[in-house]
Amino acid sequence: MRETMTKSALNSFRKALEKKQAELVNGNRNRESLAIATSPEELDRIQHATEREIAIGNLERGYNVLRDVNAALRRIDTHTFGICLDCEEEISPKRLTAVPWTRSCIACQEAADRSHKTTRSGIDASLVVAA
Repeated sequence: MRETMTKSALNSFRKALEKKQAELVNGNRNRESLAIATSPEELDRIQHATEREIAIGNLERGYNVLRDVNAALRRIDTHTFGICLDCEEEISPKRLTAVPWTRSCIACQEAADRSHKTTRSGIDASLVVAA
């Protein structure tokens, strides 16, 4: 545990993470929206397919956040909570308060977001770094 983070602050983050964990686990149980509905009407089929895709996307995002929450709880247990996994610097308390399951400081997260955006736009990220 870092000396700057008190046990009280750490316990507060643990409680927030456990609350988010319970919320996500309960939310992931609602899978009725994934059922494939059949209809003779083409527009109804399209709407059902769209709703299903949205539900799948929501479940995927929820699963990813749950994975990050569980990892953050493990970092609390291993005394590495609040340390950026990329640069190993401290993550600001403001960022941890806003997103306690974060794995990166704001600088590393912004760099990852820029890299992801560049990759998604079809430009090879290594070419951008080389330039």
